[in-house]
Amino acid sequence: MSRSGPLPRIGADGRWRSLALLVANGLGQAAAAVAAAFAVERAFSLLTDPSRTGRQVAGVAVALVLAGAAAAWLRGRERSDGERLGQRYVHKVRLDLFDRLISMAPRAVQGRSQGATALRFVGDLNAVRRWISLGVSRLLVAGTMTVGTMVGLAALAPILAAATAVVVAVGVACSLAEGRSLRHADRQARRHRARLAGNVNEKIGAIGVVQVHGATVRERRRMARQSRRLRAAMVERAAHLGRLQAMSEATGAAATGAIVVTALVAGVPAPTVAAAATVVGLLVPQLRDLGRVQEYWHGHRVACEAIERFCDRPTLLSENPDPVPLPAGPGRLVFRNAGWGDALNGLSAVAEGGRVIAVVGGNGAGKSTLVALAARLMDPDRGSIELDGHDIGAISLHDARRAIGIVSPDLPLLRGSLERNVRYRWPDAPDEAVAQVLTRCGLDGMVAELPDGMETRVAEGGVNLSAGQRQRVLLARALLGSPRILLLDEADANLDPATTSIIDDVVAAHVGTTLVVTHRTERLAVADEIWHLDQGHLVEQGRPDVLLACPSRTSLLFGIRRVG
Repeated sequence: MSRSGPLPRIGADGRWRSLALLVANGLGQAAAAVAAAFAVERAFSLLTDPSRTGRQVAGVAVALVLAGAAAAWLRGRERSDGERLGQRYVHKVRLDLFDRLISMAPRAVQGRSQGATALRFVGDLNAVRRWISLGVSRLLVAGTMTVGTMVGLAALAPILAAATAVVVAVGVACSLAEGRSLRHADRQARRHRARLAGNVNEKIGAIGVVQVHGATVRERRRMARQSRRLRAAMVERAAHLGRLQAMSEATGAAATGAIVVTALVAGVPAPTVAAAATVVGLLVPQLRDLGRVQEYWHGHRVACEAIERFCDRPTLLSENPDPVPLPAGPGRLVFRNAGWGDALNGLSAVAEGGRVIAVVGGNGAGKSTLVALAARLMDPDRGSIELDGHDIGAISLHDARRAIGIVSPDLPLLRGSLERNVRYRWPDAPDEAVAQVLTRCGLDGMVAELPDGMETRVAEGGVNLSAGQRQRVLLARALLGSPRILLLDEADANLDPATTSIIDDVVAAHVGTTLVVTHRTERLAVADEIWHLDQGHLVEQGRPDVLLACPSRTSLLFGIRRVG
């Protein structure tokens, strides 16, 4: 699957071999069915032959046993071969989807329902797998077997083969007509399932919000409405599936009736009629399964529409195909008329290496957008950003990630051990480097008191830690590897004095460049420079002693609060 193209071809990447095996399986099952039909015809002929011998009867019995054993083995092999094909295909699509997901800017991902996004990787891919494993494989095997057995039946009794073919063709046409309604029902069921999953996912993460605001009854009513809609959609879908199954059963029964009536009219010998009935009897399960193929196909098409919509969304973040190396540097960060949408407009400013820049402004001023651009969590849609003389979009994402550490409320802790979270920037970091950041962030004492130390489990988002502990771990994660750029987006908001003091010490000791989005006037006093943003524009910048000394610049204090 390309970055914005369709799903990969089923037969690509060597999967055509699995398709060929399934076709061969169908031919084998057709051969077994035809062999069984001829054996039945021979058996009925022997019934009226007084000169039959035990060897002849044994030969017929052996032929029937071998044909049945071969068909059974081939049917079992079909299931495993089909599942192998489906899993290989879905594995490729799953990795392509994940590549797409991790190349998207966080805001593009966070703008979608987490439940709907998760559905791409679970429900939709399961629908794709069912189509490949159970639909395509059945279509190839049953289709090949049906054609093969009809050819064998034509060799045995052309008139009976013609009658059976007409009935099968009518049954297939009726099934195709019903299938169009099934796709609409599948689409409705999937939409209601996605909404329900999104609601459940949201409530899991915000159960406290529901409880503290007394909204449990209201949210239960909402859940009941969504559940009823999903229930109705699934019942409607089942009704269409039931009609498809009924058509398949009716087609098999009609084929048997057509053989009997045609044989009576045309005077076909009884042994031939018995052989033809055997063929139809072996075809009925195939026809029944072919009826279910439509279920898998329409579910697959609805899932593919959702997957392709997901893939058609712009990534907003791209890897340079020929990146330039990023040499060592002091962390000089230059914004040249950089902008992104309406959130940031033509920002031009320079953060010299080793300096502390305090970024201030009211809500919606563009502070978090500036940090996201500096961290290469998204690329500017106009202008450019340079890091130590190189366009940040021209260097590799790997180099950018190693050079930039960030603490942001949009980048929470992950589920796993404490050590996994601290080492997330640099999994192979030496123990000495980890010990240093633990000490700098005041985590060494906390780790020593925990029964499991660094193996302590961290819940999703770090909700089992206090706010101060979470912020220290986030800070340690950002500092590991000594990034030349440290970005702190509201890292000191609503923290206890001890944690705030630790952040002050980290900022003061950091040898690289630091950009701090803050609402603390105390932070401004120790910064080397202040950038004041308002509605996406850089309206003021300069040294704190100059800006803070001018009483007329009251707009600078907008959104700033004093701590303590």
